[in-house]
Amino acid sequence: MKSATACFVIAIAGVALGGCKSPSASFYTLSPDASLSNTGATRPVVAVVGPVTIPETVDRPQIVTRVGDGEVAVNEFARWAQPLGSDIGRVIAADLAVLLGSPQISVYDATHDPLGVWHVRIDVMRFESAPGRDVTVDVQWVVRAPGKGRPMTGRSVAHEPVSEPGFAPLVAAHDRALASVSRDIAAAVQAAPVQ
Repeated sequence: MKSATACFVIAIAGVALGGCKSPSASFYTLSPDASLSNTGATRPVVAVVGPVTIPETVDRPQIVTRVGDGEVAVNEFARWAQPLGSDIGRVIAADLAVLLGSPQISVYDATHDPLGVWHVRIDVMRFESAPGRDVTVDVQWVVRAPGKGRPMTGRSVAHEPVSEPGFAPLVAAHDRALASVSRDIAAAVQAAPVQ
């Protein structure tokens, strides 16, 4: 009788523990904006995007969302698939490749001619996410033309609405905001005098 009772208790405990399974994490990545098109760039551009700095508040695997004034939530089950700074650099490089009509824009300097390469530095001042409301991306950037020309600096602040709940629409809004930043950087590259 004791062994039957022990088996029953073990079975009940197993069922109870089976119902306590934690939800699985979802992983997200930023993407280049598919709606971008070449802005009519006519000169070949070789560029390296980086370094990229981001605020420590969002420099973590978990997606950080704004809850209220001065309050954020660190979402344990909604995570970035790769480090956010790397992902931002990759997306801006891909957006610039389309906007400038150049396949030679990357986050890795693989050229043997450092004098012929543009350099783009990205300092993300704000990368805010408010689910179901909007996102804000505030970026200071520096574009250095090949040679010893004077660097061009700029600041891009993009706000994009988030019309649906959930993290996928939030990430898509960040994609659009980063495309806006990329447009500003591409315009600066195109406006720069040829060295």
